[in-house]
Amino acid sequence: MEIRELAVPGAWVLTPRQFRDERGVFLEQFKASEFEKATGRPLDLKQVNCSVSAAGVLRGIHYTEDPPGQAKYVTCVRGAFLDVVVDLRPGSPSYGRWDSVLLDDVDRRSVFLAEGLGHAILSLADESTVTYLCSLEYSPEFDHEIDALDPALGIDWPRVGLDGRPLTLVRSPKDEAAPPFIPR
Repeated sequence: MEIRELAVPGAWVLTPRQFRDERGVFLEQFKASEFEKATGRPLDLKQVNCSVSAAGVLRGIHYTEDPPGQAKYVTCVRGAFLDVVVDLRPGSPSYGRWDSVLLDDVDRRSVFLAEGLGHAILSLADESTVTYLCSLEYSPEFDHEIDALDPALGIDWPRVGLDGRPLTLVRSPKDEAAPPFIPR
């Protein structure tokens, strides 16, 4: 497995080695020893979520107050997403910095984001499916969101899906009403 830190400290992209033969493909999606060696910490699993999205669905930017914070290990098992991680940790030297990774069912990358980081995904194909391994059970009293389209963040969201057709962004009412990012 290849593991590298993103431009946002505390966020990592993990690319598994895939073994193909006439039967299909095998890969190790997560291996605790390699994860801990690269990140310096264990992944304490408390909840697993799965989300299926049509092309153009934009979910986030979501984050959990830290403490307690929620770390996530995100994997696309079908289709494709642009996964965006934003540093929302007060006092962080990289506060407001973001980075993105294409997660799809071809390269089968995963993204790990530590507590205090914001997260958003944009579906690039119909029926795209993502799973989240979470270090904290859903706790609405700690959950927050930031407007993913806020120009102060400057996230360059794709406007074309994998099929080459234009994407129409679709957000939940909660995400549409999310407050703006507040730069320092």
